[in-house]
Amino acid sequence: MSVDISIVVPLYNEEESLPELVDWIERVCAEHGYSHEIIMIDDGSTDSSWNVIKQLSKDYTAVKGIKFQRNYGKSAALNEGFKAAKGNVVITMDADLQDSPDEIPELYRMVTAEGYDLVSGWKKVRHDNALTKNLPSKLYNGVNRWISGIKLHDMNCGLKAYKKKVVKSIEVYGEMHRFIPVLAKSAGFRTIGEKVVVHRARKYGVSKFGWERFINGFLDLLSIQFISRFGKKPMHFFGLLGTIAFFIGFASIIWLVIERISTGADFGLTNRVTFYLALTTMVIGTQFFLAGFLGELVSRSAADRNNYLVEERF
Repeated sequence: MSVDISIVVPLYNEEESLPELVDWIERVCAEHGYSHEIIMIDDGSTDSSWNVIKQLSKDYTAVKGIKFQRNYGKSAALNEGFKAAKGNVVITMDADLQDSPDEIPELYRMVTAEGYDLVSGWKKVRHDNALTKNLPSKLYNGVNRWISGIKLHDMNCGLKAYKKKVVKSIEVYGEMHRFIPVLAKSAGFRTIGEKVVVHRARKYGVSKFGWERFINGFLDLLSIQFISRFGKKPMHFFGLLGTIAFFIGFASIIWLVIERISTGADFGLTNRVTFYLALTTMVIGTQFFLAGFLGELVSRSAADRNNYLVEERF
């Protein structure tokens, strides 16, 4: 049976914060009369987080647990949580108490009453180190807005709300949890909103993320943009580049031949650097074209080649 809200909480070594977080969520949901479930995904914790989750499930019937055998990352945890979610609205939040459960009612209202497919939190005032987190985050989100065209100030915020059909239509893998709005947009969900949320100082433990996430995140964003545009038609990208490169090289060689004939110059084509540059351009163009051709063969053989998201049928 579906419920009003599924609250998906990925976690890694957060044993201290879990009881306080669950109690807070339960209190908020009870005050507003929401039917709900709390899905906690233990991403291979090495502390007692799983034992705490099992005890919480005995104390609160809404608590459900999923435990990974090892650490797979936040994307894998969210993907499993989305699969298990039954709520009409799915809300994600981090387990470290930096996301406030008091935001749940407004996030739920924005999805159900205002019709947003996805609402992303914006930690406008942050309680992180300005040099190692705040400044890089601003630059990172600026690049994201420029490339993706989605005008969110904090795309990586863990506090988000979704319509159920959004989380059931996307697959989160690798490190793509940073770009769920981009995945949602590429799946056809374009009503994406933003809400300023409270960012609380970390009460327990330490951050699990380092500087490498910014570099990896930029590369992942390029991957998403490419797959969303050319995933089912790679020849449109590689074939176009290959054709342009080949004809630039071919035209250059023709120009060299015409120049030699018209001027009567006494030099061979192979003595010109331009000849080798043109030849190299033709070879590169051919390789691009073959890459597109092979990509088409792989795409046509893929199991999901004809999987399209259908919104309505008559």
